[in-house]
Amino acid sequence: MKPITPPPTEALTQAIVEGLDALKAHDIVSLDLRPLTHAIASTFVIASGTSRTQIEALARSVEKATSETFNERPWGVHGLRGGDWVILDYSDVVVHIFHDESRAHYALEELWGDAPVHHHQPEEKA
Repeated sequence: MKPITPPPTEALTQAIVEGLDALKAHDIVSLDLRPLTHAIASTFVIASGTSRTQIEALARSVEKATSETFNERPWGVHGLRGGDWVILDYSDVVVHIFHDESRAHYALEELWGDAPVHHHQPEEKA
């Protein structure tokens, strides 16, 4: 049996960002946790949605993008029923999709403030 090789972190992160951007997530950032000691993943991707419906749709869009690009599915999905904060765990990359108020409350960017941050700009549609 051939061993399964996960996609490179950067490529998986890009597919996740594209899935978020496809449904107009806002304030998409990625935190590079690799330089930090005891980080639970290599990268966090954080984005916001404006409603519970959009947050669920964003999570499904990320799942579709990673499945179509890499045949990769999250190891776990948490929070879809609540709708204020959804986590998709791809092991090496963890995706956090927040409602605006929840994002401000939990302040992951501040909690992991030592991590290098990359702000992703929306793709221009032709």
